[in-house]
Amino acid sequence: MNKSFSAIADIPAVAGEFSLPVKAVMIDLDGTLLDTAADLAAAANSMLRELGKSELPLETIQSYIGKGVQKLVKRALTGSFDEEPNVELFERAMPIYEREYAKTLYVNTRPYPGVLDGLNILREAGFHLACVTNKAEVFTLPLLRAAGLAEYFELTLSGDSLPRKKPDPMPLLHACTHFAILPSEMLLIGDSLNDAEAARAAGCHIFCVPYGYNEGRDVRELDCDAVVLSILDAARLIRKPS
Repeated sequence: MNKSFSAIADIPAVAGEFSLPVKAVMIDLDGTLLDTAADLAAAANSMLRELGKSELPLETIQSYIGKGVQKLVKRALTGSFDEEPNVELFERAMPIYEREYAKTLYVNTRPYPGVLDGLNILREAGFHLACVTNKAEVFTLPLLRAAGLAEYFELTLSGDSLPRKKPDPMPLLHACTHFAILPSEMLLIGDSLNDAEAARAAGCHIFCVPYGYNEGRDVRELDCDAVVLSILDAARLIRKPS
């Protein structure tokens, strides 16, 4: 990997001397591009009510986000990160959650500050752009369209697009093959351990944003090349190879 950056607040002098040369940028969805927590929580609590269970606070459900819909539902049912719910209960819960989330998909969800400006800079600079998420495609594509972001991405990989999802490197390596580039020529921007582990396993660069979910943990503890305050800040730290 190339030279690592510290937190964005400490970067200005460094950024003037060095910028990361990459040809493509992959960006995570939940907690990186879009703040989806309120709508995910609304759907989860509707599901819990229908099942006769107590609702959960937004902060709790937000900490459950990041490993796909099935994991979110299991965590909401058990109130635990790793405990498995009763199989019959889970099979009842999944279609309820999917129905309810389809209703709340873009009620409170919005792009984070700096997302649109950052994407415009990246597109105008000629970087290949991909959205790589663990969210199911049935939600990913409508959500990107509703947010006005779909047009930015040449490739969108959802949690069910391939046999394996993040933290497995498969989606990142698939994107590299799609763009005909080496993993070292790719940057992933994400908000979680899933993203950091996938990037390191693939041999890609990784920037993390601090405002996302990451199961409630500080992204500064992750193995990443930089912690950047926004997609816009990330765009300012990279360049096309000469």
